[in-house]
Amino acid sequence: MDEATVTRLRPAAPYDLRLSAGSSAGGTRRWHGAVLAIALPTPAGDARAAVRQRHDGDLEVAVRGPDLPAALDALRFVLAVDDDHAPFLRMARRDPRMAPVSVRWAGYRPARRATVAQSVITAACGQLVTGREAARMERAIVAMASGRADDGLARPPSSAELAALQPTRAVSTGLAARRAAAMTRIARGIDLERLRAVPTERMTARVTREPWLGPWSAGVIGTYGLGRFDAPVVGDLGLMRIVAAETGRWPEAHETRALVDHYGEWSGLASAYLLMHPHARVKQGERRPQGARQQHAA
Repeated sequence: MDEATVTRLRPAAPYDLRLSAGSSAGGTRRWHGAVLAIALPTPAGDARAAVRQRHDGDLEVAVRGPDLPAALDALRFVLAVDDDHAPFLRMARRDPRMAPVSVRWAGYRPARRATVAQSVITAACGQLVTGREAARMERAIVAMASGRADDGLARPPSSAELAALQPTRAVSTGLAARRAAAMTRIARGIDLERLRAVPTERMTARVTREPWLGPWSAGVIGTYGLGRFDAPVVGDLGLMRIVAAETGRWPEAHETRALVDHYGEWSGLASAYLLMHPHARVKQGERRPQGARQQHAA
């Protein structure tokens, strides 16, 4: 039987809920005015949370589900409530490229997918398509893998549910066949949740062993599935635009790593912030490189 509770969470400041969790995340969260509804998996069954940010920065939270402590733990992870990124902001404000972005959007911490499996779907859908198209495919595939509840929210799929999905069904959404195969193959090869215990370097090596899942995909999975701040989205089209604006030429995908390498343990968060840089959004007259990837996971 479901239980319910109302509580208040105090995120490490600065924190902006709307900025951090603005998207629908494959249909697993939805805004109702100022209130964010989120579907959360727990070992005992599905839970729901409704979250509103107060003027003082605290989060008012109503949670219902069969295991309230587990649901609150999942919520804290998804919303990155406890992650203090103040050291990154101090570094960023000394960086001429990053300073304007870090000051304007200081409260941004990328919200996560509730399961690693869903972040694999996010990574597979976000390559070489528009943001709207990527979001549409992710919503459709998440619903195929795990279904939707009566309230319209999708359940974040488990590794087993993604493994059971036939690639041809994912292809019917418009996802390229090779990426659909890679998405299900990695879920069938390992329990994706076990990646939470694997260092970022080893996780990246494991993901990039799969054909059609390269460093960009590893960065998405690391950032949005594992909550890592040291997993940059190498080769993102937005980062390539920044390099192109600064050098006057289109770079190779791997060259974008130089934008964030000096941030070390914060390189993944740095890449997420740079995707809000004005140069990352400029499209006029660009020649899209063959290897470019576009980040649509937020």
